[in-house]
Amino acid sequence: MRRARTLQFVFFLLAVVVCLPASAQFNFKKAIGGAVKATQAATISDEQVRAYVKEYIDWMDTHNTVLPEDNPYTQRLRKLTAGITEVEGVPLNFKVYHVTDVNAFACADGSVRVFSSLMDIMTDEELLGVIGHEIGHIAHKDSKKAFRMALLSSALKDGIASSSNRAARLTDSQIGDLGSALMSATYSKGQERDADDYGYQFLKSKGKNPWAMSLSFRRLKQMQEGAPKGNKLSQLFSSHPDLDVRIERMEERAKADGFEKPESAKADAEAKAEAQ
Repeated sequence: MRRARTLQFVFFLLAVVVCLPASAQFNFKKAIGGAVKATQAATISDEQVRAYVKEYIDWMDTHNTVLPEDNPYTQRLRKLTAGITEVEGVPLNFKVYHVTDVNAFACADGSVRVFSSLMDIMTDEELLGVIGHEIGHIAHKDSKKAFRMALLSSALKDGIASSSNRAARLTDSQIGDLGSALMSATYSKGQERDADDYGYQFLKSKGKNPWAMSLSFRRLKQMQEGAPKGNKLSQLFSSHPDLDVRIERMEERAKADGFEKPESAKADAEAKAEAQ
């Protein structure tokens, strides 16, 4: 059975949209002593943040199975994201992790990682909605702000070079500590709403059907409702706008703009109606 070798990580996204934590390989009880003082916030430059983001995504790519270009999962993702190369001047790059966890995440440097198991349970339109939402967080610099706050709260006293503009290289233990801080990071309701709106407009500008936004939320709602009570997925949206509201907003906008609901979504709805 495939196993993820990733940190427990809820960055979106997912603050994103859906994220079940990946299988942890680090012992998070192995704490690093010494908290970063609040006054150091101003000393962490954008250059340092960029360096840490790159180090983090490089670690993630190294410690997970990244599917090659000729793999069907990767080819599907490439087709879905054709023409989506940058957002607000930030170059985007997409990869698929071959793992059992249902997840996806985006980083401030434009790295978007989609887990194969999420692709297994979502249609192309639903996946595109997830990606659009995540790109919205990158565009509004939410991902960058979340990463900066995680650095400040993760006790990386030896990792942050406050006296210079150079980021000290992180140890595996420090990356584990950073991952724990990222896992607890959340976006505000306003940030989530803005990411929805940006994702919708972004997909539309790229020639994609923005119905994808509503469809992705519908799938997440189904997953949430099917999760056992008390399960992390059932509690995931407690701090985010109600999914029904998000679904309705995106559907109304797509209808007002004259977009047709994708045939695959219509067929799926009809099949469910017949099953009931």
